[in-house]
This record gives sequence, C-alpha cells and structure tokens, in this order.
Amino acid sequence: MIEQVSIVAEESQRLDVCLAGGTSFSRSRIAGLIKDGQVLVNGTIRNKASARVEKGDRIELAVPEVKETGIEAEDIPLEILYQDEDIAVLNKPCGMVVHPAAGNEHGTVVNALLYQIGDLSGIGGEVRPGIVHRLDKDTSGVLIIAKNDQAHLALSQQFQDRTLEKHYRAVVFGRMKEERGRIEAAIGRDERDRKKMTVRPDGKPAVTEWTLLKSYAQASYLDVHILTGRTHQIRVHMKSTGHPVLGDPIYAGKASVNVHVPRLMLHAFTLSVLHPRTGERMTFTAPLPDAFESVIRKLS
Repeated sequence: MIEQVSIVAEESQRLDVCLAGGTSFSRSRIAGLIKDGQVLVNGTIRNKASARVEKGDRIELAVPEVKETGIEAEDIPLEILYQDEDIAVLNKPCGMVVHPAAGNEHGTVVNALLYQIGDLSGIGGEVRPGIVHRLDKDTSGVLIIAKNDQAHLALSQQFQDRTLEKHYRAVVFGRMKEERGRIEAAIGRDERDRKKMTVRPDGKPAVTEWTLLKSYAQASYLDVHILTGRTHQIRVHMKSTGHPVLGDPIYAGKASVNVHVPRLMLHAFTLSVLHPRTGERMTFTAPLPDAFESVIRKLS
C-alpha cells in the first residue's frame, strides 16, 4: 500500500526543505523519494531535492509501504534501563554489534530488539528498528532506541543539533598532565587502513572534552564528553594525545599496563535527551560493567 501525502508550499524554498517541514519524514527519506520520482509539484515529477518551490505550489508525495528487512528476531537478553511508548533505553554490553551487517548477521542489538520489543520505527524505507545512534562493538553503555517514526525524527534532530549530552567513562594509557582538556581535531578515514579512522585536516570536525577523575601509576580514569559523533571519535582523539584507550585492539598499539585488561575500557555512561513526546529533559545512566570496574580496582 502507498501512502499519499499532499501539502501546499507556504514560502519559496528548496523542495526537500519544504517537505521536511511539512511532513513527519526525515530529510534523507525525502531525498530518496524525490530521487525515485515519488514527488509531484503541481502535477509534474521533480527528481531533484534542490529544486525550488514557490508559495502556493501543491506538492504530492507518494510513500511506498515500509519494507521488511528479513532480519531475524532472536531471543537474546537485553538490559533495558527505561521504556515507554516512544523510546527504549538499553545498556549495551561490550562485544555486541548494534546492527546486522556482513559477517555479523546474528546476535546483534537489532536481532534482540525485534524479539524483545518488536514494534519499532521504520524510517529509511525499511524496518531498521529504532536505531538513532550507534556504539562500537566493543563499547558498552547507554543506547537509546526509537519505537516510532516521530520519536526517531525528534531524537535524530537532537543528535544533529547537538542538544543532547553524552558522557563516557574511559581508562587511558599514561598519566594526564592536566585536570581537563579539549580536543578539536578533524577525523577522517585512514588512507593506509580503511578500517581505521585518523586525525586529518580534511576530515569532519570533531570535538571531545575530558575531565580527569583519577590518576594511577600507569593510567588515567576520565569522564569524556563528546560534542560531535564521529566514528571511533574518542578512541582516535585519545590516541592523538598519546593516551590511547586501554584494551583498544585497533588504536592502542603497544600501550599496556601491568594488569590484565580484558576489554576496551570505554563505556557510554550517561545520555541526556529531551523526551520526543513530552519535551522533558531525561538523563539515563548505565552502571559500569563488572569487568570495567575490576580493571579500575586493580589499577588502584
């Protein structure tokens, strides 16, 4: 079944901007529909998102039914920190991939969500169950899930506008010389190893702030606040300062301490957002995993 949406432009502006403001669909979803010829302006197909519309133009949008992905629901335990009709907040364990991909088709957060919750947002033209943001496979902690498209759009906008606040706990190699610091360094793909990211002047802007919580003989325990959300941001930024995150198989290199570090010492500790329906500021905290706390105790 195809959903038909019709709006009238209220001012002169780009076609995609007009549709994003007049419907509940994301800009990326709208751009795809325009490209696919699903948008008419005054009865004529427009297939460029940048096309101008004028005040009074009638815009018709055909939205195909959301496609199922074929992702299998799996009975995998999830630690749900909070849940209501719009959102679910998880404490993702270390070692769990968020979304199925080549080589990781099963055992992901999404597989578990489809079994545990089921009714989730389908933004993007297919059922990509509620994934608003991601955490690396080896990073544990707070992960927020949208249970409907309106919640997904509202949360995605907060990530885009940086109106939410994310704090991590990290144990890094070496003793920090200052009590706090700010790292502003663009991040891009490493040309020598496409699986890695690196600091590079032509990358995307990235900002990380850190505060020292405790110093040890060989390491430092930090609160890390990220103002942007680049791939591997904390791991790359800390490496660039000479203080890689302990237990990092990609960026730590030979940096090590005299205690066993069984995991990446990075944990998404708190996430503060505006509730997508009520607008209430809500802060969610994921307790430190036992293995994480064990390393801290041994370093003391």
